Amino acid sequence: MSVRLGVNIDHIATLRQARLEALPDPCAAAMECIAGGADGIVCHLREDRRHIQDEDVKKLRALKTRIDLEMVATEEMVKIARKIRPDMVTLVPEKRAEITTEGGLDVVKHRNDLKKVVQKLQDAGIIVSLFIDPEDAQVEESAVIGAKFIEIHTGKFANAKKDNARMIELEKVGNITQKARMIGLRINAGHGLDYNNVKEIVSIPGIEELNIGFSIIARSVFVGLKQAVVEMRRVIG
Repeated sequence: MSVRLGVNIDHIATLRQARLEALPDPCAAAMECIAGGADGIVCHLREDRRHIQDEDVKKLRALKTRIDLEMVATEEMVKIARKIRPDMVTLVPEKRAEITTEGGLDVVKHRNDLKKVVQKLQDAGIIVSLFIDPEDAQVEESAVIGAKFIEIHTGKFANAKKDNARMIELEKVGNITQKARMIGLRINAGHGLDYNNVKEIVSIPGIEELNIGFSIIARSVFVGLKQAVVEMRRVIG
């Protein structure tokens, strides 16, 4: 079974918000991604609305494609998700000053609050994934609170500068993937993945989907968005 590709289009909205114009349109970008071979669209509705806006999520939901809504576990976001009903919600940590998501959820620390949010979303028929670091305790707790999926944070692997550090982080992702499968979780992965490093993650058995954004959007500046997705789809296989 081939690994699915979810394309994060946040940075299409980042460009639009830089001038507060109507273009580029995230929905048009989503359609280009699907035409290029993406299996679904990912977007992150941040509390500060720095890129994706509420109206974007509504319009994306109306498209005939699978939507994974990344969001923080707050009452406001739960209400939005229950109203829009994306195919999946991926719960992520969020800091106002960060440039991009810096790490995984601490499911162990926030187990009680996260369990309530997971239940509310699942009651609305929404599949829930938890964005976590590749750590045993986080995987175990994700299963305990009732999530069906995890998304393994691959940032440390992607950012490792030395080969030995890179291999250590890759091994962590591989080991955690197998542990998650053994306890009944399904696995996605993402963060920092690009055309050069993604093949190593794809080689890990059990990962169902890779969620990739920035490297595809950056490549699209030179070759166009559809072609950038085509090229990533080709690398993933």
